[in-house]
Amino acid sequence: MRSVLILDSHFVHRLVKMSAVSAPPQLCPTKHALLCALWYFEIFQHPLTLEELRRYSNCAGVSQEILGDKLGELVAEGAAFQFEHFFQTRDEPGWVARRRAYNQRADEFLPIARRMARFIGAFPFIRGVFVSGSLSKHCMAPDGDIDFFIITAPGRLWLARTLLVVFKKLFLFDSHKYFCINYFVDTEHLEIEEKNLFTATETATLLPLYGREWYERFVGANAWAWAHFPNLPPRPTGQTPPHRRAGFKLLWERVLYTYPGQWLDIWAMRATVWYWRRKFRKFDDRTFDSALRSRRYMSKHHPLYFQKKVMEAFAKRAGQYHTPSAGGA
Repeated sequence: MRSVLILDSHFVHRLVKMSAVSAPPQLCPTKHALLCALWYFEIFQHPLTLEELRRYSNCAGVSQEILGDKLGELVAEGAAFQFEHFFQTRDEPGWVARRRAYNQRADEFLPIARRMARFIGAFPFIRGVFVSGSLSKHCMAPDGDIDFFIITAPGRLWLARTLLVVFKKLFLFDSHKYFCINYFVDTEHLEIEEKNLFTATETATLLPLYGREWYERFVGANAWAWAHFPNLPPRPTGQTPPHRRAGFKLLWERVLYTYPGQWLDIWAMRATVWYWRRKFRKFDDRTFDSALRSRRYMSKHHPLYFQKKVMEAFAKRAGQYHTPSAGGA
């Protein structure tokens, strides 16, 4: 899963070095939760509406009316800024126009993503196809990609991944624009292993486009992510087609659910990891395992390591404020 929006590394560098606006000596829990959501999306220069703040802040049991009052106090204190019906923690009115342009571009890309997801779902051993990254938040930068999170049958994840990569290289000329496949898990390991604000955000905002039943099981296996966002419901699945095994897909699965198929899966994993080790020699073992995590049951390909950059920038920003007081709304 990539970042929520296209991450501007120069902006993050400036963000980490900039001092925060002056804050109250102590923040109540509700204000702190609102600011945490704003700080996180600030990294992507992405303003939020009040309803989005309700969904992305950890404010269980707090009414939207109270959230609006607390947000108004933050604006009055200079800790947040309001432009039209958007809120952010930087005095940057241009972010609103930027976001609107990204939303409009997302409208154009979503039908493409739906068609591509159904096409991916027709490949052997594919059980679920979800959109991740910026498009899953209804945003698309001019140079953005359609990122897919894919669930496969157990024991054939690397074979399924390799078939998709070969198709992309041969027929899409290795283009990532509409076919960026960077995260795979199998049906027996649906729970995301890394648990932090970044992975929770990416997990809870996945958009299911194929494999309705596997999205529902995925949600059940990752309740920890929604614990970060008690007001963010899972995506509706009424329009998501269920997984199907028929025709070409069923035939090839029967052929490859054999010992040769198991050997090919192991070979595909070893060959891919060997190639990544050579390509990303600069990574130490810990960085390699975080950015390019490779197990028989999962594959993550995030060589730009957005997660680390985002979490460092967020920690720096949040650390400039006092921790919230125990009392108060």
